[in-house]
Amino acid sequence: MQTTTPTGGAPATAPERERIAALPIRRRFEAVRWIMSAAGILLVLFVVDFLLSPGWKWHIVAEYLFADQVLAGVRRTLGLTVLSLAIGSLIGLLVCAARLSQYPLLRAAAFVYIWVVRALPIMVVMLFIFFLAALVPTLGLGIPGLPPLWEVDTKQVVTQFGSALLGLSLYFGGKAAEIFRGGYLAVGAGQHEAVRALGMTPWTALTRVSGPQAVRVLIPPMANEVVTMFKNTSVVTVIGYGELLTMVQKVYSQTGETIPMLAVACVWYLALTSVLMAGQIWLERRVGRGFDRRSHIKPVDLQPAEPVTA
Repeated sequence: MQTTTPTGGAPATAPERERIAALPIRRRFEAVRWIMSAAGILLVLFVVDFLLSPGWKWHIVAEYLFADQVLAGVRRTLGLTVLSLAIGSLIGLLVCAARLSQYPLLRAAAFVYIWVVRALPIMVVMLFIFFLAALVPTLGLGIPGLPPLWEVDTKQVVTQFGSALLGLSLYFGGKAAEIFRGGYLAVGAGQHEAVRALGMTPWTALTRVSGPQAVRVLIPPMANEVVTMFKNTSVVTVIGYGELLTMVQKVYSQTGETIPMLAVACVWYLALTSVLMAGQIWLERRVGRGFDRRSHIKPVDLQPAEPVTA
């Protein structure tokens, strides 16, 4: 048992020690803990009561969850997401290279593209592309003032699927360009100077030095944009492309079961988004090996050394 020493430095007497021991121990935040627990229980009860409402009609949700129309919408949503991500990533790489270029014209063009993507809502861009035939009836290649070398009707190219794919790809390309540029700038300037001093080719420097370091920085924002892109596919319902939300709308317009069919869409979006988030967590851990700030070294019990005798 340790003796309590007052501020003055003199040991505490027996009555003082008894008085100190008799003081009640204040349990800090005990009331707050009880309040938060009660609030959490009330919130859970509210959510359960909300989900058990008869208006959900969960038997209809279960009936249409794997219906052919819904599954067709899911497949189209996934296909549109994958293609948009692939094309948008390629656009992002090209725009990022132009943004970091030494040529002012390329930098200006890349800046304008990113500015337009950030400024305009994706729905406006998609509608503009869908009605592009009213502005440009034909698309072609050639020299202005001379007969075109190749020409096609705009409506044959800008279909519902084409408009959706082009709009989502252009939108994701602008976002990806800034993410790639941020990852490149996150690599220290000394790294770039070192690879130039070693005489590495740009491709070798990218794949061996700057690329692996940038990937670790790119994954969190890029994964967030991937999830956002998956959810943004629901925007194409304004042009009538048959993705998940459009197919769900068609079903409830025929059956009148609006809430259950919207619940079907929510279940699919939640399930697929959860898979994407799980993949993001796994990829972050995979790439972040060796860079974790938390120490995984087990503490070692140090034994006192034996006294050295002369």
